Amino acid sequence: MTIKPVSDHIVIEPISQEEKTETGIILPDTASKERPEQGKVIAVGPGRLLPNGKRRTMEVKKGDIVLFTKYGPNEVKIDDKEYLIAREEDILAILE
Repeated sequence: MTIKPVSDHIVIEPISQEEKTETGIILPDTASKERPEQGKVIAVGPGRLLPNGKRRTMEVKKGDIVLFTKYGPNEVKIDDKEYLIAREEDILAILE
């Protein structure tokens, strides 16, 4: 199934980061129930429709690694894989 976001929505594949304690013990992502705050952009909508009828250009593109608000995106499960769908305003930064 293909995901095609509308308006200024962005589909993100969350990236879970391994956590390491000060003593070097690696904690698996199952040890922490916190939602990830980084992800890879899988699909981008055409942009928000402005009052003048034109679309605002999206600042992110497919393949970008982004930092987003923790509880802004909505979780969806498609073909047994979890994704997040966020609005462009939920994206805080593009990581390079």
